[in-house]
Amino acid sequence: MTLKLYAHPFSSYCQKVLVALYENGTPFEWRKLAYDDAEIMTEFAALWPVKRMPVLVDADRTIMEASIIIEHLGLHHPGPVSLLPADASVALRVRFMDRFFDNYISTPQQKIVFDALRPETERDARGVADARAMLDTAYAWLDKTMAHREWAAGDSFSLADCGAAPFLFYADWTHRIDPSFANVIAYRQRLLARPSFARAVDEARPYRPLFPLGAPDRD
Repeated sequence: MTLKLYAHPFSSYCQKVLVALYENGTPFEWRKLAYDDAEIMTEFAALWPVKRMPVLVDADRTIMEASIIIEHLGLHHPGPVSLLPADASVALRVRFMDRFFDNYISTPQQKIVFDALRPETERDARGVADARAMLDTAYAWLDKTMAHREWAAGDSFSLADCGAAPFLFYADWTHRIDPSFANVIAYRQRLLARPSFARAVDEARPYRPLFPLGAPDRD
């Protein structure tokens, strides 16, 4: 049975899973989410009432959360690219970096974006300032960490890079990476050059007008 992915091309967490699928050429059926499509949204809500994308349906199994979906793919639909090392100690480093990008890059980035979508009377200036400070702290830590690494957890492209790609992509749009963080900028460029992520970026191009802060004319 064909895998079904409930996702939207412009979503960073959906792109995280798309990178994993594209890395291994794993066939799947797009179930493209659109809020003006009542049928697909009802179908999606029945699978996962929290209604947070992406969701993967694999036969009689429904898998939520991007990192768990990628681990599920590695276990049940493995391909030539192993995104989680067999060595448990190395895998732990990959999982840590995956959490780093989720918690300290994506979360503050989305805080800023979601705040911009609110009416002005409901905006949280202090929360946005804290989110920008967190991004600066995270960029600084990552710059030191990537000084002698090609990929997030070492020499091999992994689960952590699947998330780093879209999260750093949008974070730089939201809160520009300072030029002094040359290692972060170079890493982001390597991610953009990776064919799996380049494909996800291209598929999302038509949706750039949706970016509430104004998508920059680059990347």
